[in-house]
Amino acid sequence: MTAGVEESSWMSAADRAAFEGKGAAVAQAASWSPSVSTPTFALASGQRELRLDLFRGLALWLIYIDHVSPDLLTWLTIRNYGFSDAAEIFIFISGFTAALVYGRATLEAGFLIGTARMLRRVWQIYTAHLLLFLVLMAEIAYVVAVSEKPSFYIQEMEVANFFKEPGPMMIQALLLRFRPLNMDVLPLYVVLMAFLPLVLLLARLHRDLPLALSIVFYALTIRLDLHLSTYGEGFWSFNPCAWQLLFVFGAWCALGGGRRLSPILDSPLVFWPAVTYLCAAFFVTLTWYFPQLEGFIPAWLARLIYPINKTDFDVLRFAHFLALAVVTLRFVPSDWSGLRSHWLRPLILCGQYSLQIFALGVALSFAGYALLMELDAGVVLHVIVGATGILIMSGIARTFTWYKWAMTGRERAKAVATDLTAQTP
Repeated sequence: MTAGVEESSWMSAADRAAFEGKGAAVAQAASWSPSVSTPTFALASGQRELRLDLFRGLALWLIYIDHVSPDLLTWLTIRNYGFSDAAEIFIFISGFTAALVYGRATLEAGFLIGTARMLRRVWQIYTAHLLLFLVLMAEIAYVVAVSEKPSFYIQEMEVANFFKEPGPMMIQALLLRFRPLNMDVLPLYVVLMAFLPLVLLLARLHRDLPLALSIVFYALTIRLDLHLSTYGEGFWSFNPCAWQLLFVFGAWCALGGGRRLSPILDSPLVFWPAVTYLCAAFFVTLTWYFPQLEGFIPAWLARLIYPINKTDFDVLRFAHFLALAVVTLRFVPSDWSGLRSHWLRPLILCGQYSLQIFALGVALSFAGYALLMELDAGVVLHVIVGATGILIMSGIARTFTWYKWAMTGRERAKAVATDLTAQTP
């Protein structure tokens, strides 16, 4: 992998992180002090962090499982065992990798060119969302036409307004104010990426300024109930005003904050409280499914922690994600041999093509969900449908990898042939 490889229009941010960085200034190891505008990136130029790919691939698989079998297979995901779920993993890593890629691009080419590249990525995510919208609406329309319970799917996927007024709803879809169920992550990603230039600009003024302002904005969001509206007097299921905290935190870690946090995260004084918090969160979630356990939670504590709001990214969810990160980093270091395992290769490949695999997963999840509902399926068929979707996602990711390898080899051969021709007298 060389720094001169051109980025693909559909290549994931994590994938491009291995190719970006041409200047020596980017690779320097000097720390980014408040008076110096050059950051120390979490990864050196051309270095690859497979853990980013691994855990983003895992998040994509978990999101698919949560969507395809929300009442059964979710017991195999992290959603039912704590306050946070795969969405936190996806958004954090997206912020981390975006800051790596476009932070270097901005440092090398200047703020104007760097911003143009970030807006290009915003456009790619936006168009992917619209394509996914069309595919999903086509799936829903087909299932509604052949099913004996069409109203169930219309209500379940929250598309009744679309079938009543498709013209106006298409306009609202273009404005990101109307979308079916399970199509909330990409609009959130669009908004967060659109504000990444501001995050990088603030980081040039002071290394901690973006995170500090993000925390203040998050507090104002909770206090003043700031949110974005949807069609029909609704609101975004993932409030960007709140979820920006996790995205900016990921960017801050990529721009040197993670290195400064490492000594703290490695301390037993942090590890064991993190384990304790995870255990406490697990017990609280058990009370949601076994009401007889609610009596073990004091009334004052219940009033303090509830509601644990996902829409506004409750601080308990953020704390749960941080605790998971602390424990995970302890058991999965950067030099972990498992990262080279063939068994984990499908996860890593899916993480490297996150935008495509996410869109594919959402489309597959509704198809699988409809199949399970129509057949009134049991546990075995749920497992088969879940596993089949994951195999398809992994196969597509491997196909993308093969295609990129084939094209890279062809371009390299063409370059050699051109060089030999030029040297022929």
